[in-house]
Amino acid sequence: MTENCISILGSTGSIGVNTLKVTEKLKGQFKIKYISGYNNYKLLIEQAEKFKPEFIVTSDDHYTKIRDILKRASVKVIAGSEGLKQSCQDAEVGTVVNAIVGSFGLKPTVYALEKGKKVCLANKESLVMAGSYIKKLSKKTGASIIPIDSEHSAMLQALNGEERSSLEKIILTASGGPFRKKSGSLENVSIEEALNHPKWSMGKKISIDSATLMNKGFELIEAVHLFDISPAKIEVVIHPESIVHSLMQFIDGSVIAQLGLPDMMLPIQYALTYPKRSKLKLPRLDLSELGKLTFHKPDRKKFPALDLACRAAEEKGTLPVVLNTVNEIMVYKFLAGRIKFTDIVNNVGKEMDAHTNIKNPTIENICELSDELWKKFK
Repeated sequence: MTENCISILGSTGSIGVNTLKVTEKLKGQFKIKYISGYNNYKLLIEQAEKFKPEFIVTSDDHYTKIRDILKRASVKVIAGSEGLKQSCQDAEVGTVVNAIVGSFGLKPTVYALEKGKKVCLANKESLVMAGSYIKKLSKKTGASIIPIDSEHSAMLQALNGEERSSLEKIILTASGGPFRKKSGSLENVSIEEALNHPKWSMGKKISIDSATLMNKGFELIEAVHLFDISPAKIEVVIHPESIVHSLMQFIDGSVIAQLGLPDMMLPIQYALTYPKRSKLKLPRLDLSELGKLTFHKPDRKKFPALDLACRAAEEKGTLPVVLNTVNEIMVYKFLAGRIKFTDIVNNVGKEMDAHTNIKNPTIENICELSDELWKKFK
């Protein structure tokens, strides 16, 4: 097993596409053995032809189509959950990049950690739904979790060389999304408005989560597990410029921040090469051009998702599963035009209120509850 042999799960999404770009710029430092994608099969085929992985993992629906198109190529096509498990547990693979969107990405994280892999994690749902279980599993097998999110990458970089015991507080920054300045009710905002993020180019699911600030709530829960800190010691601040990606405050009052232009290639490369750095040709930050950086508190009445996430982080158990799964379901309902924008978070809150929390869930409890919720709202 070598860290330089990698599987890229969700290679057709924005994180996956940028991960492939990073490996290309690193010129032979990484061997791509697996790529996976489920909906955009045309792009998956293009990636296979360009990057020449040994295996493609796809859905059962697209398996025959992709296999027939690539039958003369050396790439092998495998499908479904067993294909994903193989890509995570292959004895040669040392690093798994999990860029799968949604709760479907939880099991691949578990598969990789069971075999002691390095997991470069962009799948928020893994730590949100099963953070306690995942931390115990990684400790048991000696696996490592390196975050890809720009905010958690910033935290990791700011903490580098410091003892965890000296950490007093995390300051988690948020752009504020497309509705930061919008006055009045958000009830009737359009899908197009909600997808129009002012700083980042992302997939639809995460763009809607950023518009409700649920994404920031998820990041708060992730930080709790990644850095073993109480949710009460994480402060969310709105930072519209998206230059300071997060800050760490220490017991002596020092605050260390990580700054950079908003480009996901930087945290992706840092995760792949961690703890080392490699040269990356991107535009450099010029503070004199920026002129100023601004910060202010979020409007929690306007964005109640933050309080729901804090509640889930405090109560733990299966409540974060409800938070994550119901949110995911409601986001897709909103994108399909079936509910209003404000219904997303309102429905999450209702289900959390109705839920009987299981305090120390097994991974089976977590997956079963998530499946039940999907069936309920189908």
